[in-house]
Amino acid sequence: MGHTIIITVISLSLLALLAAVILYFIAQKFKVYEDPRIDEVQALLPAANCGGCGFAGCRNFAEALVKAETFDGLNCPVGGAPVMAEAAQALGKEAPVVDPLVAVLLCNGTPEQRPRTSVYDGVPDCRIAHNLYIGETDCSYGCLGKGDCVTACTFGAIYMSKETSLPVIIDDKCVACGNCVKACPRNIIELRKKAKKDRKIYVACSNCDKGGPARRACKVACIACTKCVKVCKFDAITIENNLAYIDALKCTFCRKCATECPTGSILEINFPPKKPAPEAQNETIKVNPEV
Repeated sequence: MGHTIIITVISLSLLALLAAVILYFIAQKFKVYEDPRIDEVQALLPAANCGGCGFAGCRNFAEALVKAETFDGLNCPVGGAPVMAEAAQALGKEAPVVDPLVAVLLCNGTPEQRPRTSVYDGVPDCRIAHNLYIGETDCSYGCLGKGDCVTACTFGAIYMSKETSLPVIIDDKCVACGNCVKACPRNIIELRKKAKKDRKIYVACSNCDKGGPARRACKVACIACTKCVKVCKFDAITIENNLAYIDALKCTFCRKCATECPTGSILEINFPPKKPAPEAQNETIKVNPEV
């Protein structure tokens, strides 16, 4: 009986030793080498794991930076230029200058401008509502107002306004990760170039219907009248699918398009008030000669 136990223990020990040897050689055979610089670069990233860089997370982005020959096409929107510069310095590379972006809502259809024609009594989810019908108004392109973009934003940069029933984007908190863009089923949130003092000029409309139907659905809809195109001297505005679009890279903020727009669909944000035209001042003097 004692010999049987001893033989059993020795046999199991030999089997365990043999298995350990086999596993060791297998581990060596399939060992994956990982560049230690990946940890160094990952430590420089903001650890947001938002996916704004186009990768699954900061770890994957760090691997891409280490393996890439150049940083062209690679950018961390959360960390911005300072983080990319540090990563480039750590790897002995150069980081191209990338203009910061900010999310913009291409819809200004408030309840006053875009009357409700039906009532949605379902799950408060934009994607579900979008798949069911055109929405609570006659505009099948505008914001559904259920807040999918708010839920998708992990930086607290968007909230729903009770007054307008539209999402409001806080420029100072927006990191241009693009999650709100992906979450919107109507594709009415866009990442645009961020200018000084957060100034913006853009067409706050996504309605591709012709002028008449678009205007009946929303008073501030773009009617593709081409007036903005004609007044722009920098070729920054184009008309496509019955809708005007202002290229943020070409726009010089002359603001002539906003003045010319008959429906008010072009918004100019964070600009100082315009000075009255000389003609208007002359008229005031004529009416009130004592002034």
